[in-house]
Amino acid sequence: MNSNFFTQEGGNRTTSKQIVRRKGWTVGLIFFYVIIFGELVLAFGQASFFEKSLHHTGAGMRNAYNEGLMKLTNIPYDKLEECNQCHVRSCDACHAYEKNDKFVYSTAKAKEMDTCLKCHGKEGMLFMMGRQMGNLDVHVAKGMICVDCHKDEDVHGDGNIYKSMREPGAVEASCESCHKEINTEIRAHTVHGEKLACNACHLSQMVSCMNCHFDTFLRTWKREGNFFLNLGYSLLMNHNGKVTAGTAMSFVTNNQKFIVFSPQFTHSVQKKGKACGDCHANEAMKLIQQGKSVPMMVSKDGKMETWKGVVPALPDRLQWAYFNKEGETWVPLSAQAQKLPETVQWWYGKPLTEEQVKRLTIPSK
Repeated sequence: MNSNFFTQEGGNRTTSKQIVRRKGWTVGLIFFYVIIFGELVLAFGQASFFEKSLHHTGAGMRNAYNEGLMKLTNIPYDKLEECNQCHVRSCDACHAYEKNDKFVYSTAKAKEMDTCLKCHGKEGMLFMMGRQMGNLDVHVAKGMICVDCHKDEDVHGDGNIYKSMREPGAVEASCESCHKEINTEIRAHTVHGEKLACNACHLSQMVSCMNCHFDTFLRTWKREGNFFLNLGYSLLMNHNGKVTAGTAMSFVTNNQKFIVFSPQFTHSVQKKGKACGDCHANEAMKLIQQGKSVPMMVSKDGKMETWKGVVPALPDRLQWAYFNKEGETWVPLSAQAQKLPETVQWWYGKPLTEEQVKRLTIPSK
């Protein structure tokens, strides 16, 4: 049949080529709309990027545990009924509040410090002690709140999955975000330059839990009374190319000793930094220079005492006391268990180098 045959409807003549051309446009438009609307459906059908945030995944605690303490307990994090609940399941946790017997949504509630401190209890404890001890965080003392520094990307995530808040990019808030210019008239700033993180000098205290008796915790699911609280020492370690403030947490489980070292930023910032002698040639450095260990936590007359001051994070030069818990009584580990080396985990930090330690043993001029 001739390809140029025509039809006649209402006096209009349409060739076969025109019919094919119109069908082609129709198919093309349908394909275009399928693609566009398909992408929209996929976009709106995807999970919120908040579900990738550390607040929602709770990945920091899970990964730290699974790569560390689980080697002694042999219990995966997901099986720890109390621990694996520590994450934000939905927006309601921060944005919903009750009004006239109904739940309503509020952005204002999410900005209140009490909303943050409901989960971040360690910071709340620091603020309370800071007021009592006269060294309240300088930002809090001026009336600043969490969201003044921690913007949307810190709270809701940025669409990327992070392993820990200590992973680069996981937390955007930093001292340099506001303090863009460093006062070069302060000698410590010019001497240390980019080698020292702000928190190494400007944090007044470090909070850590020592000798967490994990066996008791697994039996009772109660944290209270199963560890010793430390407020005395502050560690120095390497992280992201700088010397930074750090902390340690020690555990006892199955009659075995475990300790984890990691960088730590506590909200106890002071305008005036530490004095040179607080770090250089201090009492801890004198002991290390003499080849001795620093008694970080010891038992004296039935009471626990922790070291006071700045100490380099050197596992083989730091001495920690470890106890089992029998009922309500703390009992030192057996002599055999005490002799066994502790299992050490470095969570994103690294110990100071020999050269760095050498510099700290020399009095500052």
